Amino acid sequence: MRKALILFLLAPLLFSFCHKPPKTLYTIGIIQLLDSPTSNETLKGIIQSLQDGGLKDGVNVHLKMRNGMGDISEVQKIAQNFVTENVDMIVPISTPCLQAALIATQKIPIIFSSVANPYLTRAGISPTEHLSNVTGLSSEGPIKETLKLIKGTLPWVKRVGTLWTPSELNSEYYVEKAQEAAAELGFELIAVPVSNQSGVLLAAQVLINKKIDVIYQISDNTINASFEALGKVAEENKIPLFGGFLRSTELGACAAMGWDFFDMGYKTGQIILRVKAGESPLKIPFQSMITIKLHLNPKAAEKQGVKFPDDVLKRASEPTPEKK
Repeated sequence: MRKALILFLLAPLLFSFCHKPPKTLYTIGIIQLLDSPTSNETLKGIIQSLQDGGLKDGVNVHLKMRNGMGDISEVQKIAQNFVTENVDMIVPISTPCLQAALIATQKIPIIFSSVANPYLTRAGISPTEHLSNVTGLSSEGPIKETLKLIKGTLPWVKRVGTLWTPSELNSEYYVEKAQEAAAELGFELIAVPVSNQSGVLLAAQVLINKKIDVIYQISDNTINASFEALGKVAEENKIPLFGGFLRSTELGACAAMGWDFFDMGYKTGQIILRVKAGESPLKIPFQSMITIKLHLNPKAAEKQGVKFPDDVLKRASEPTPEKK
């Protein structure tokens, strides 16, 4: 009886030796600043790329997807939590998320995506000279090309308006690039700051009151997330609206030039697969998107009094958003 009791008490310990717990899944922490068309498309592309590469969430990889809901301090907290949770990789989508990841760790691999200019975050000084744990895909928008599109479509335009978010390093960078390109092309750029998503509508109305001829909205996370409000203001005031990301033509822009953010996410996923397979981020140069696309929205253009020249119509890779 006593022997049986001892065996009963030792059974859990013996079982633990014979049956070790399964190895924890490789864990990837993904950070978004907020829900926006660009970051959401990037995330979809990443997930699809990982699935095509044989990685399925919950089966052979664990994806921890976190969203800062527009709060940069929350994004920083998420990055720190990922380090505490000992994730195997961090994937920041956007410049603020990359900044947070860089502050949080110098050891865990960081694969960034949808970052306008990674060099502003001190992630590196060139595509091949960068921090040993960091690589990824940058997404600097075709600002000068879009302003040239405006000039070719609306040659009478003098004053170009845009909104920007001072708390986003990428937004400040884009405003400076837009100012340089505008001056070169003979435009005056009028920029109105926005503090958060709820301020986009009021800022758009302030912009209209500044007697602008056209809105060219540079791409940033905060304004992209509330672009539809900007589209409504443009329509109500019959002001031409050109977007800084392709899907803005679905939200009120008459035209937009930029990258396919799903494709960007997909390419980022391919880098993630390489690093998970054992390749060092140090050996992978920073990459950039190459193919600029032009999308048009004829219905919005008609409401905004815009008629596209034939050469612009021929260049468009997607005449209407309904073709998606």
